[in-house]
Amino acid sequence: MSSPRANLSPPQNENTEADASVKMTMGFKEFVVFIACLMALNALAIDIMLPALPNIGTSLGADVHERQTILTVYMFGFGIAQLFFGPLADAFGRKKVLIPGLVLYIVSGIGCVYAFGFDSLLVARFLQGVGAAATRVIAVSIVRDCYGGRRMASVMSLAMIVFIAVPIMAPSVGALILLAWPWPMIFFMLVIGGMIMLGWTAWRLPETLNPQDKAPLSLVRISKDYFFALTSRLSLGYMLAMGFAMGAFFGFLNSAQPIYEELYGLGDFFTVAFAFNAAFMAIASLVNSRFVEQLGMRVISHGALLALTVINAAHLIVALAGLDTFAVFIAFQCATLFCAGLIIPNCNALAMEPLGHIAGTGSSALGFVTTTLGAYLGYLIGQAYNETTIPVAGGYALCGFIALAIIFATERGRLFKAGH
Repeated sequence: MSSPRANLSPPQNENTEADASVKMTMGFKEFVVFIACLMALNALAIDIMLPALPNIGTSLGADVHERQTILTVYMFGFGIAQLFFGPLADAFGRKKVLIPGLVLYIVSGIGCVYAFGFDSLLVARFLQGVGAAATRVIAVSIVRDCYGGRRMASVMSLAMIVFIAVPIMAPSVGALILLAWPWPMIFFMLVIGGMIMLGWTAWRLPETLNPQDKAPLSLVRISKDYFFALTSRLSLGYMLAMGFAMGAFFGFLNSAQPIYEELYGLGDFFTVAFAFNAAFMAIASLVNSRFVEQLGMRVISHGALLALTVINAAHLIVALAGLDTFAVFIAFQCATLFCAGLIIPNCNALAMEPLGHIAGTGSSALGFVTTTLGAYLGYLIGQAYNETTIPVAGGYALCGFIALAIIFATERGRLFKAGH
C-alpha cells in the first residue's frame, strides 16, 4: 500500500481522499500500528485499573461510588484539554505538541504511583487525562492529514483493532499485577507505556501537517475555527450523536466492575468476562474496515445505532422483569459492543469530514464534545448503579435513541444516506 498522504482542502463527501504527498518514515502497517498504540494509551489508562478499584478504595478510604471518580476526573481532564492541543497542533505542528503531551502523561503517571491520598490521586489522574488528550487529538489529526472520507474510516477501523486489544487485555494485566504487587504498580505500567510511545514518536514520526495548513496562534483565528467546527451541521450533529453513544459506553465502564465482580459474583474472573465483551468491538472494527469503503459510513453507522437502541430497549425490558442472568447480560453486552465498534469510527470520520483544513482544531472540538458529554453521561449512569443492570441497559437505550434522533435531524430526515 502507498504511504499516507496529507490533505490540502476539506473533502466534500465520504468518497474523497487527500491528494498531496507527505514524506513518511513509516510504512502503512507501522503507521496504523503507531496510531493504534497512541490511541491505546488512553484506553490503557482507563481499563488496566478496573480490577484495582476495590484495592484503591480500601487503601485510600473511598467507597464504591467515590472510586468511580478515578475514571471520571481522568475523562474530564482528557476532554477539556483537547480544546487547547488542537489549535497548538495547527500552529506548531503535530509532533511538537505530541511530545510535551506524552511527557505530561509520564510525569502524572509517576504522581499516581506516589499519591499520598485519594485527593492527590485524583489530581494526578486529572493531569494524566490532560496529557492523554494530546495523544487523542494528534492521532486523529495525523490520520485526517493523510486520509479523507471512507478511506479515513477504514484506517481508523484498522487502528481500532489494535486499540481495542488493549481494553481486552488490560484488565487481565492489571489483575496479574495485583497478584504480585500493590496497586501503584499499575500506574507504573502506564509510565512505561508512555515512555515507549515517546521514544517511538521522537524516532519515527514525521511532521504530517502540510505547511499550507499551518495557522497562526491567535485568539481570532482559533475562535473562527472553533465556530466553524461547532456550527457545521454535519460535524456538530455527529459530535453530539457520538457523545451520547460514548456516554452509554462510559456508563458501562463505570458499572462493569461492580456488576461482574459483585452482582454476578465473578471475582477475579471479571477480567475474562470483560475481555470477552471487548473482543466484539475488535471484531466489529475488522468488519467495518472490510466493508466501509463499499457500503459507506452512513449505512453502517446508522444501522448499528438503530440496532444498539433496539437491543438495549429489549435488554431494559428483560432487566425490569428480573430476568437478567449473567448469561443474558453478557449476551446483550456482546451485541451492544459489536454495534459500538461500528458506530465510533464511522461517526468519528463523518464528524471530521468537513474539517480537513483545520484538522487539529476540528479534532479538539470533536474530542471535547464527545469526551466531556460522554464522561458526564457515563458518570450519571455509573452513579445510578443500584445493584441491578437496569441503569446500564436504560442508559444505552436512552442514549442510543437520542443519538439516533440527532442524526435524523442532522441528515434532515434521511437515514442511511446523506441529507440535502
